[in-house]
Amino acid sequence: MSLKRKIALTISIAFSLLFGMVMAVIYLSFNDFRRDEFKERFRQRLEFTSHFISKSKDFEEEAPVFFNENSDNILLNEKILIFNEKKELIYSTIKDRNVIWDSAMLKELDKKKIIYTEKTVPEIYAALRNINGENYYILTSAFDTNGKSKLGYLKYLLITAYVMSTMLIGFFSYYFVEKFLRPLEDLNKEISEVTAHKLTTQIPVEQSNDEVSVLAKSFNTMIGRLDDVFQSQKDFTASASHEIRTPITRMAFQLENLIKFEEHSPETLSSLKQIQRDVYQLSDLTNSLLLLTKFDKENIQSIYEEVRIDEVIFEAFEAVEKSYPQLKLDFLINEDNSENAFLMIKGIQSLLVIVFINLFKNAAVYSDNTEVNVLITETNDNLSVEVISHGNTIPEEEQAKLFEAFTRGNNAQNIAGSGLGLRIVKRILEYHDADIKYSSPEDYMNKFTLFFKK
Repeated sequence: MSLKRKIALTISIAFSLLFGMVMAVIYLSFNDFRRDEFKERFRQRLEFTSHFISKSKDFEEEAPVFFNENSDNILLNEKILIFNEKKELIYSTIKDRNVIWDSAMLKELDKKKIIYTEKTVPEIYAALRNINGENYYILTSAFDTNGKSKLGYLKYLLITAYVMSTMLIGFFSYYFVEKFLRPLEDLNKEISEVTAHKLTTQIPVEQSNDEVSVLAKSFNTMIGRLDDVFQSQKDFTASASHEIRTPITRMAFQLENLIKFEEHSPETLSSLKQIQRDVYQLSDLTNSLLLLTKFDKENIQSIYEEVRIDEVIFEAFEAVEKSYPQLKLDFLINEDNSENAFLMIKGIQSLLVIVFINLFKNAAVYSDNTEVNVLITETNDNLSVEVISHGNTIPEEEQAKLFEAFTRGNNAQNIAGSGLGLRIVKRILEYHDADIKYSSPEDYMNKFTLFFKK
């Protein structure tokens, strides 16, 4: 999840929780207000009834007429029960069915004087009143339909407002967060275009002192320092490779002349040929480093040319064959596309030759039968080259570091080498937007597969 989405989501959740709490407080407050208002109406009704009892000369005869005349003030579904001090029912507004009451409530009134229950249906308000020297138990029950209807409507409005507000705050928070973070996205876009081979690029800096501008200035300063370091390293590698190549060439020439003499013993001749192979290997390594310093990954495509991959393979094999004459090549093109195969890729032939020289040398050094098999498969979009040899395979735990510098497997501990060959292969293929994979389909089989995009 992106940063702006996290911020927008956090703001939306915080607002939703806050707004939800406010809605809950409003709902509970209105419910308390409804209850207090209804309770007050209950109290007024009870006081009204008490006043009537105190003024009435014949309560039982006057009560029906009195309550009928004051029906406008009656609560919804109101029922009134009046008991004398002996807890005998002396009046009831219920006329069409048997009257049932809670005797326990009458006893409770002796202690509490006033009882209000809002959890019952209907709600009940009861009181013990002393009127004209006599105790009366007055029980009143009614439904607060109007108040609860308003409460239900308020609940609907609050839920609707909560949902709509949450959606709106989610939309606007994402919009404004995206607007505020846009300078960071622009900075990230500029930074992503800066690589190790393009360190001269400077990030545009706005004339302001906000955090983004400060970050851009610091990044430009860091890029300048890194560019100095990389340039120094690149110059050193080019200079060292160039200076080393001259004495290596002289050594190789002198060794060739020395081997031509027939006065050497077999042991001496074998040692000289081994030294010659080491010198050739050192020469190839130096040439590879020198070539790599000439190219940048970003601008190397400007000097690409159409290259036939089979010509690259044969040129590389001829170079390796001079040092390893016993190495044999079995070259094949996949039968499914051999007739329509052009075998053309875009790249730099001199660098691609180095790739296959290293792979063929590995096959010569580590192969048991000194034979390397090459299979080319071409499609409309890709071209793959399989380089297969037979010998000790590389354990799975070592395969992950196979293309790292100075890495050598257990099968190469007693064989001379620099540990840079496959690293150089990987680097050259990266420059060509290609890839290489190692696998061992069978026992004692090493297969390197190269993938080129057309």
